[in-house]
Amino acid sequence: MQIPDSPESVEPPVTAEMAEPVEPPAATASVKKSRKALVAIILLVVALVAALGVLAFYLVQLSAANDRIADQKQQIKEQKDLIDTKETFGAAMTGLLETASEFDGVLMASIVPFDDYEAIATRAWQNRWTAEFVIEDTQTVQGYTDDLTAMLASAATEAGTNSTGTTYETVTDQLGRGFVSALIDDADSLCESDVLACVFSEDPYTVHFDAADAGAEYMNDWLKTGVAYHEFAHVLQMTNPEPTEIALEAFGGDDETMADCFALTYLDGWTLDHRVWITSYSWWDVSIGYGYACDDAQRQSIVDWYDALGYQTSPITQ
Repeated sequence: MQIPDSPESVEPPVTAEMAEPVEPPAATASVKKSRKALVAIILLVVALVAALGVLAFYLVQLSAANDRIADQKQQIKEQKDLIDTKETFGAAMTGLLETASEFDGVLMASIVPFDDYEAIATRAWQNRWTAEFVIEDTQTVQGYTDDLTAMLASAATEAGTNSTGTTYETVTDQLGRGFVSALIDDADSLCESDVLACVFSEDPYTVHFDAADAGAEYMNDWLKTGVAYHEFAHVLQMTNPEPTEIALEAFGGDDETMADCFALTYLDGWTLDHRVWITSYSWWDVSIGYGYACDDAQRQSIVDWYDALGYQTSPITQ
């Protein structure tokens, strides 16, 4: 069997139809248009994302600005509250000093604790940037004012009444303007000594008069008046420590002879020795005091001391 020869390559005949350019299929144009649309969409998305980014940045900045404004408003409120608190403290302090001024001339200087007022003013100055501390200081000042107001009311009541019905209380109220009380009790037991009366340094605004001695046959109103003067001198000594320390030098540091000298200086006609008539033919010879009548120089020291006594309102400054 013969093997046929390899076929020869034969060029197809070129026809007129085959020689003309051929238009690309419609599908190819469609693909190109789709790519252009996709690029446009991508660009639109990028622009949108960029716009959203700008908007987000703006919103973040706006939120931060709002936070700053809120913080500033809070700071302004806190500052206003602090200013109001300071003004309230200032008004309270002014009210305290005005109330304290009603004690001007009261002979017992320590009746108004002025050192405490200066201390609270200093503390409030140190606390001036902390509202809650200033509020506490204001409450303390208001408490001081309430205490003074209560003392004024109590003194007015005391000065206008005589609850014991005794000369002791009448004289004590006159001398102390109602700020010193007179009690008729067992002074001997309280003072742990046989006394007509006594005053304790723990409570220098109360004089204890011995009830048994007050009812003694020889104890008349004149003697009771002298005893009240002597005891009031002790009240003044205890409530005016600085001038008292100076005055005591004239008496060798003896507060009892100084108290006797006060009565001898300010109670006209007073002496330390008395004859008290019981009937037309019987009497008591009574000695009141500690047996020493002060001289003129000592009496002058009493006058100087007495003139230096008492409370005087002073301004408080920082």
